[in-house]
Amino acid sequence: MREAKRVSLRLAIVLLLAFISFNQLFAEDDTILYESFDKSFDGRWIVSEKEGYNGEWKHEKSEGHDDYGLLVSEPARKYAIVKELDEPVSLKDGTIVLQFETRLQKGLECGGAYLKYLRPQEAGWVPKGFDNDSPYSIMFGPDKCGTTNKVHFILKHKNPNSGEYVEHHLKFPPSVPHDKLTHVYTAILKPDNELQILVDGEEKKAANFLSSEDFEPPLIPAKTIPDPDDVKPEDWDERAKIPDPEAVKPDDWDEDAPMEIEDEDAVKPEGWLDDEPEEIDDPEATKPEDWDEEEDGEWEAPKTDNPKCQEGPGCGEWKRPMKRNPAYKGKWHAPLIDNPNYKGIWKPQEIPNPDYFELDQPEFEPIAAVGIEIWTMQDGILFDNILIAQDEKVASSIRDTTWKPKFEVEKEKEKATEAAAGTDALGGFQKKVFEILYQVAEISFLSEHKDKIIELIEKAEKQPIITIGVLVSIVVVILTVFLKLFFGGKKAAVEKKPEPVAETSNTEGSSEEKAEENEEPAPARKRQSRRET
Repeated sequence: MREAKRVSLRLAIVLLLAFISFNQLFAEDDTILYESFDKSFDGRWIVSEKEGYNGEWKHEKSEGHDDYGLLVSEPARKYAIVKELDEPVSLKDGTIVLQFETRLQKGLECGGAYLKYLRPQEAGWVPKGFDNDSPYSIMFGPDKCGTTNKVHFILKHKNPNSGEYVEHHLKFPPSVPHDKLTHVYTAILKPDNELQILVDGEEKKAANFLSSEDFEPPLIPAKTIPDPDDVKPEDWDERAKIPDPEAVKPDDWDEDAPMEIEDEDAVKPEGWLDDEPEEIDDPEATKPEDWDEEEDGEWEAPKTDNPKCQEGPGCGEWKRPMKRNPAYKGKWHAPLIDNPNYKGIWKPQEIPNPDYFELDQPEFEPIAAVGIEIWTMQDGILFDNILIAQDEKVASSIRDTTWKPKFEVEKEKEKATEAAAGTDALGGFQKKVFEILYQVAEISFLSEHKDKIIELIEKAEKQPIITIGVLVSIVVVILTVFLKLFFGGKKAAVEKKPEPVAETSNTEGSSEEKAEENEEPAPARKRQSRRET
């Protein structure tokens, strides 16, 4: 009996081990690429030798951890490094998950921390020549510079009519977390054309590749476009209001009356010092020892306020103050009336778009390599745990086992540091405020004002004392938008022919494409105490 139990137990253990091994094998099949950087990247990743890309990559530990990553070691440099896959991966068959960790150990004022998923080398690139122009299928990850503050997702898609590759940017992407902790970014591409963007395992954006509401420009072009040859008729009147031609200026309307007149009721204050100047020579000023009268002219002491004027009601010639003229009406204008000939704002008629095409699914280009190609003003950016998988569960498991423990340790350390500095209450409150404000900036109806809101938030982060002022400013922006929504803005344009309007494109680039601002030299300092004649 005991022997039978032992056999049964052994069989159960064998079956359990077989089940675990099968699951591990299945999981491995779902993992296309996993780079933990536990070992040096030498020999596995190829550093670009392209001119200008002189930033040094290092295999370093994340601050406070024994976990290694790929480190951006120098500020104000261009970096490029690439890892080739064993074989190209199709994005058309089933679910594809792109995931990686990054930690901005010194913050990020201006630079990128994104990955590029590159097309096969037949598209025209080589690993040692990897640069900004190397053809990619997807660009994904944080980017911050100036008004740019977003987790990019850009799809390069081939137009089947023109053969041109077009960058399609995800609209209203999430903002980059503003701390120095480790964060994990996940993009899930599903076979039903859906896209999910997760930050730290939490969904921040859901989109559809074929929706014009989610990508700019849309993957499917507009069916119609404005006719470039259409011309506005000469008699087309766009004035909604016109001056009333029958209105007459009233007889008592004086256009020449001044806006202000002297206050005749004003009386000079008692004790006014008419003969005292408002300024006198500074009695404490002395001529500089190196003053050369032949070169510099006659030296005169600089002026200072007359102390007698400060003691009394005033000095110099007294003049009556000015007051508003009750008879002032300004220039007369005829009141406006509705224009009987108003036809609306003219726009050209719509014609069929020659570049239009229909699409059931994006024509994703295969991925043959993963690259990091960035320009950044900050060092200390650490990349880790780069994953390409075919199952969301694989990505979730890696987040739980690699990212989450590090993040929790960093979060506790951050709280302890704030408490030791005596700023836990205020700093914690402000961080909550900033987190809420960044979420507010993501609201779709505020999209036109997102850059301004983020700019205000970043100013408040650098100068916490102005947090309340920033809150007030953002509330004003929101109220303004609400007023426009409820009470209307500009009049809707009236088309010459009632056909649908083609959507325009306004694509914003990455931080690497930002132009450097030119600083004007400060004006030369004048030599003091010589009076101008």
